[in-house]
Amino acid sequence: MSAIGGVAGIALALALGRLLQSLLYRLEGDDPVAFVLSLAVLAAVAFAASYVPVLRASRVDPVEALRYE
Repeated sequence: MSAIGGVAGIALALALGRLLQSLLYRLEGDDPVAFVLSLAVLAAVAFAASYVPVLRASRVDPVEALRYE
């Protein structure tokens, strides 16, 4: 899900950057360093947010989890 959001976000940022570049003076709307850095930070946050729940879920026995409900 984060990969899909990252790709959609980069596409929208490029489109809006070009639009704003044509409207504002001396604005660069396609800085690749900013795009890569923001994508890397968001990927690290998504990994960190999902690591603990995945670790806890992997330690539960599947049969026990099915019997719980």
